[in-house]
Order: sequence, then structure tokens, then C-alpha cells
Amino acid sequence: MVSFDHRAPGTDPDAWTPVLDRVDTAPIALDGYDRVLVVAPHPDDETLGAGGLIAAAADAGLPVHVVLVSRGEGSHPDSPTTSPEDLSVRRAEEFRTALLALHPTVTWSVLDVPDGGLREQPETLADALADHLSAEADPPGAGRTLVVAPWQGDGHRDHRVAGEVAARLVADTPDVDLLAYPVWAWHWDDPVAPALPLARLRALPLSSAVLDRKRRALDAHASQVRPLSSAPGDEAIVDDRHARHHIRDREWFVDVRTDSATTEPTAPSRSRESFDAHYDRKPEGWDFDGSWYEQRKRAVTLAALPRRRYRSALELGCATGVLTAALTERADAVLGTDISRAPLERARRRAPSARFVQAALPTEWPDGRWDLVVMSEVGYYLSPADLDVTIDRVLASLDDDGVLVACHWRHPDSDAVTDGDTVDAHLAARWPRPALVRHVEPDFVLSVLPGPSVTSVARAEGLVR
Repeated sequence: MVSFDHRAPGTDPDAWTPVLDRVDTAPIALDGYDRVLVVAPHPDDETLGAGGLIAAAADAGLPVHVVLVSRGEGSHPDSPTTSPEDLSVRRAEEFRTALLALHPTVTWSVLDVPDGGLREQPETLADALADHLSAEADPPGAGRTLVVAPWQGDGHRDHRVAGEVAARLVADTPDVDLLAYPVWAWHWDDPVAPALPLARLRALPLSSAVLDRKRRALDAHASQVRPLSSAPGDEAIVDDRHARHHIRDREWFVDVRTDSATTEPTAPSRSRESFDAHYDRKPEGWDFDGSWYEQRKRAVTLAALPRRRYRSALELGCATGVLTAALTERADAVLGTDISRAPLERARRRAPSARFVQAALPTEWPDGRWDLVVMSEVGYYLSPADLDVTIDRVLASLDDDGVLVACHWRHPDSDAVTDGDTVDAHLAARWPRPALVRHVEPDFVLSVLPGPSVTSVARAEGLVR
């Protein structure tokens, strides 16, 4: 389930044009590959995200195979005219017709994972991709493979999991590269402060002939681009406005190769000893009380909370408890954690109604369920692996109506493992739904990441339907 609404107008496709025109990137060169393997969570993802690449690669004589994860039977859950069983048959046939329109030599396979169910059986996709990559590598040195899969931050759960599975396999397989395609991000993302990593975007120029075949392939997905009927619940999923994001003379991908073998080894998470030494020098840690920057950032953080009141709040890295004290005015129960023991004594005096435990993330995770988790100025002290586990633990312990609020400093920090922008992008990529709030300014970035039943404040109050 995702928190954006495909029926909403979404981001104007024209708003992306000047942003993409400013992206300085070398075009994708397909002549360095011997074959292409495409992952499509649902029928039409392959066309929207990579239809031009599929057609161009096949034109160049490369074998192209598309792995379809599900038949997309869940696209119209409120349809009064068409059952999921009927949609499954219809969309599978549309998928085959679309691939023929792109190029008649394209091959495909269908995994029949339930629509929306890839998180529960990622090994089905992992095994299928491993089999394809293993067969293509036989004999050894048989050439280079390009894997094309959804971008992990696209905002749809199936897209995220498919992207994660592909990234893990590519990282462990020699002579394989990965490009990730956005689908829904163009619809919900903000071109002014995008979650899409513009610095890692790469473009594939499309000839007029290839673009025309992509148009015909998209038109073949009739159940998605046209209403099933005039009844409510039968609306088009990919209307003309949304389709314009994808019918451009360039197809855009995120280059994921820099996430694996080409990256430098990362430092481990910042140690407990280093924090203890910091509090020995500065018992109050940072100037949380006196700094106007800290006061204002705290006010922005609290203002971003979409509910007036929470049942149970968890603050990760609470330090001396200044923000914790403010959270006790918004939540019935508050638990603060910190890796170092020293600041917790001050925190207990500052917020006597809260509970505090000493815990190192992510291994020493507190028991409980939460409808509010706050991660302020913590993520960039964690290694990428520890940040991944922390995000997974938040997701596992967050109630459906809960949110994660993440706020991070954007300037260099010599004690940090990464930086605030990297943490925010990583959260966006791994979180199964797009941010409800994303506030970016020169000094810090703040994101509110929702659980599956969270909606906008106005919608929750009945001001909009």
C-alpha cells in the first residue's frame, strides 16, 4: 500500500523538464553489453520505465529477457465490473502484446507472485534472477549483462523489494551492471527538492522510431491507460498526464553500480567510546538549549508531526533529552535511547515522565510498538549496513498509523560516517511509501515517513476526500 494517490494530479511533467535538462550525464551506451535482463513487478512497468531501452537493445541485436513478477491483478481493487482473476488474464495478454510492439525477439517469463506480495516471497524473484544470471555466465567470460530493475525509492512496495533483490544479486555477481528505473517517483516527487538522486541519473536517448514503439506498447496496456468503465473504481491507473512523464525523447535511470563494487569501503558505525569521550569533554553534548538553530529545528520537527497526539513514541539517540521533553507533551508514553550512559542522567532530570534506556543501534533494540519514531541527527553516525538494519527494525515495530520522523544536519561532520543527504536518500530508497513531509533547507533535511494507514492532515480531518 502506498500513500500517494494515482488519481491525484501529481507533479506536472513539465516541472521535471528544466530539472532534467540541467542533469549533466553521459548517455547510456548499450554496445558494452552482451545481453539485457529486465525486472517488471507488474505488467506495464517494463514499458513505462524501460520500454525504450528494451526496444533499442533488441534493435542492436542484444538478447532481451523480461521477468514479470506478478500479473497485476490488484490494479483496480475497488472495481465493480472486473475481478482480480479477470484482470490477471487480461493484463498478462497486454504484457505480451506490449513486448511484441517493442520488439518481436524479446522473451519473457512470469513468476506469478501475488500482486503486492513480493515482500513476503522475495526469494522467488531472487532465485529466478540468479538462474538467469548463472545461465548467462556459462561458459565463464561469456560477456557482460545489464540488469534493469525498479528504483528502490519509487514509493511502491513491490518496486522497492524488486530493486533490493536485484541490487543484492548484482553486487555479488561479476560482469553484471544495474540500472534502476523510476515509475511512480515522477508522479509524487518534488523537482525542487527531489528524492531522486539527480547526480546518479543517466539517460538513454530514444530515436523517434523507438519512441513510437514505446507509445504503441503503452497503449497495449489498455486496462491501465484507459478506464475499465465509467464506474467509480474503474479509473485509468496511468492517465495521459502520468504517461507524459514516460513518453520523452530520453529514458532516465539511476546508476546503481556505484552502490556496490565501485564504492570505497565504508567506515563502521561511530563507537560508544567516541560518544563517551565527547560527553566527558562536553557534558551537555551540543548546545541544544541555547542555540537558536537547535530551537528552530526542534520547532520544525514538532510542527511536521501529522497528528496532535501519539500513543507511544520512541526517540533514537535522545542525547540529553531536550527534544524528548517536548515529545512528552505530544505522546502518552515516550522512550528515549542513547548509546552513551552519561547524557541519559541529564535526560531523566529534564524529562521525568519519559523512560530512558542505554542502547546501541541497531543491535540493542528496545521491545515495544510505536506510532511515532524520531531519528534526529543519528543516521549519519551509522554505517550503511547498520542504517539498513535500523530502518528494518523501525518498520517492524511501527504501527500502521505511525510515522518515522528523520531530521539530519546537511553540513560536514568529521565524526560522521556519511552525511545527512545520504541518510535521507537512503531512507527514501528503503521506505515502502513516499514521504508525507520532506523539508529541505541549507542546514538540515527533515522527512516524515508514513505507515500504510497514514494520510494527509486535511484528509484525516475530512477537509478533502
